[in-house]
Amino acid sequence: MNPYRAFVADTARVLSEGKALPLGGLPPAPHVTLAPDAPRVLVFAPHPDDECIVGGLPLRLLREARMRVIDVAVTQGSNKQRQAGRLAELRAACAFLGFELHTTAPGGLERVTPLTREKDPAHWQACVEVIAGIIAREKPALVFLPHEDDWNGTHIGTHHLVMDALLRPGSALDCHVVETEYWRAMAAPNLMVESSVEDVADLVAATACHVGEVRRNPYHLSLPAWLQDNVRRGGELVGGQGGAAPDYTFATLYRVRRLRDGRLAPAWEGGRLLSQTVEVGALFRG
Repeated sequence: MNPYRAFVADTARVLSEGKALPLGGLPPAPHVTLAPDAPRVLVFAPHPDDECIVGGLPLRLLREARMRVIDVAVTQGSNKQRQAGRLAELRAACAFLGFELHTTAPGGLERVTPLTREKDPAHWQACVEVIAGIIAREKPALVFLPHEDDWNGTHIGTHHLVMDALLRPGSALDCHVVETEYWRAMAAPNLMVESSVEDVADLVAATACHVGEVRRNPYHLSLPAWLQDNVRRGGELVGGQGGAAPDYTFATLYRVRRLRDGRLAPAWEGGRLLSQTVEVGALFRG
């Protein structure tokens, strides 16, 4: 008898049972107390839900390093009839995790795509000004944004939008720039961040707050499996080809660079593995 049959059957059973779990309406996860001058972390989310999907590191920065995590809702989706509902769901997800929320415009910014950047520079520049204003006001220590090849047009557009704002001439911002992945994996991540069972459970529950989205596609239930697969990939992409995967269950991959004097450079040589036992804030000091 195949000894893995029970393992696979149990996996399928748990996934099926997960479809009966509640969507939204849960009491918030425990929140930490932040100092008034806590360093700020801006998560530029192309769509409502991206703040949860890539939230492994932001959640640890909030809970362990006591940094103020602010989700910036770049868009509220392209379906205008769903924008108000998606914003309400996003508020619930952020409230559950303890993230703050900034919106960019009523209904969110529109047409945030590489095509708009190429064909409609006036509209694009107006969007860049909105993002640059948020960055100038918040003076973040870290900025999260999708990487430049994350397949989805709004994800790629958000990458260029935030980069155009960060690299404007005369900017004196000194911060870490953290690129994320979802639709397409990064070729060269340099950081793998382990997440605890508790953190992953909270990220799944927060994703489930996006009720209208997960009802049509219960992708919140596949989030743990994706985080598991990141351990397989990250063991070699970040740890080095041929290396053994670390003894993590869940992890997220990122690419971290340092912005200083208007220029981006790798934050460190090689790759870093950030386990649950390492102080997350120490990685971004100095």
